[in-house]
Amino acid sequence: MVKIGLTGGIGSGKSTVAALLAEREPVVVDADRLAREAVAPGTTGLAAIAEEFGPGVLTGDGALDRAALAAVVFADPAARARLDAIVHPRVRARAAELAAAAPPGSVVVQDVPLLVETGQAASFDLVLVVQTDPETRVARLVDRGLSAADARARIASQATDEQRRAVADVVLRNDGPPEELAAQVDRFWSEHVEPATC
Repeated sequence: MVKIGLTGGIGSGKSTVAALLAEREPVVVDADRLAREAVAPGTTGLAAIAEEFGPGVLTGDGALDRAALAAVVFADPAARARLDAIVHPRVRARAAELAAAAPPGSVVVQDVPLLVETGQAASFDLVLVVQTDPETRVARLVDRGLSAADARARIASQATDEQRRAVADVVLRNDGPPEELAAQVDRFWSEHVEPATC
């Protein structure tokens, strides 16, 4: 089994790289999806968040109000740490289950936005980092509906590019056209993944 940790800051294009890798049919474990599942209605994760942060972070029908929670945690590092202590262990446990269930000889790509922040780099055979100019990232996040100030706050709450490069086996730059990124993914797969699976 080859375990690949894919990471990159918000707005870097990591999801695009995950989709390009998925075309090669590895087992893909998406930490963002697992995080949403961990706080879905009826879960112990959502109950713990409601207990920690109060009913103001829930919608009228009892689901997580992501915007309300974001307003709390992105303004307060201590609050964000309390949220992380609830969500991260649940996500890591489920990701480990999914990776362990992969057939022998599989390539497992774990898409982990906070790989560096949660100290998981050593868990992977290869760490693949997607990096993009910060202002390009801000523009992408504004296109998704965030204010520029909120976009910068979210970028600032994550690891720096230097911290990600320090754990990377390969860095993909996503400042050019889509075909350039696709070519980098092709090169990564042929130079790093295929030799490891022979």
